[in-house]
Amino acid sequence: MKIIIAILSLAILSGCSMRDIATMDEPTVQVNDLNDIDHDGVIVARERCTETALGATIDNYGCGKIKPINERQELKILFANDSYYIDPMYYPQVEVIATFMRDFPNTQAVIEGHCSKTGTHEHNQVLSQNRANAVSSLLAERFGIDSDRLSAVGYSFDRPIDPTHTAAAHKVNRRVIAELTGDDTTADMKWHIYTVDEEVK
Repeated sequence: MKIIIAILSLAILSGCSMRDIATMDEPTVQVNDLNDIDHDGVIVARERCTETALGATIDNYGCGKIKPINERQELKILFANDSYYIDPMYYPQVEVIATFMRDFPNTQAVIEGHCSKTGTHEHNQVLSQNRANAVSSLLAERFGIDSDRLSAVGYSFDRPIDPTHTAAAHKVNRRVIAELTGDDTTADMKWHIYTVDEEVK
C-alpha cells in the first residue's frame, strides 16, 4: 500500500512540474487610449468632441449638450427714489450683460425698467422707461453693444417683487432686468457641489 501511495505522489509531483509557465518578457501594449485629455470623464478611445466646455452636461461620447439662450438676469442696480441715474458703482453689473452679448453675437436684449408703487402710474411709467433707456444707452455707448440688438420697455409698478408698501419693498422694486434671447446656443452646464458658490459670485 505504501508503495502505491509513493508512486501516486511521484506522479502528481511530476505532473505539476510539467505545467507550462507564461512569462511576461515583453511589455504589454495598450490597444486603446484610456486618457481623459479634456477632463470630461470620457476616455480618448470613445471621445468624439474634444473641445466641450468644462463642466457641461455630456453624452457617452463626450459631446456637450446645448440649449438655446433664453434667460432673464436681474441687474443689481438700486435706483434712488424718482431717479434713473445709474451710479458708476453699478457699471460692472451692466458689463456682465455686455460681455455675455459679445460672447454670443446673435443674442438680443430687452431691458425692463420697474418702479416702486409710489406716485401715479403714469409718472412711474415714464420713470421705468427712463431707467430701461439708461441701461440700454450705457450698454451701447460705454460697452459697445449695437443699439439694434437692444430694446427698452418700462412697466411702471405693475410687476413688483414685493407688493407691500414698506421702504424695503420700494427699494427692491426699483430695478432693471435684462431678458436675453437669441439664435445662439450655450452649453448646458451640469450641477456639481460647487455650483451654488459659482452662482453667488
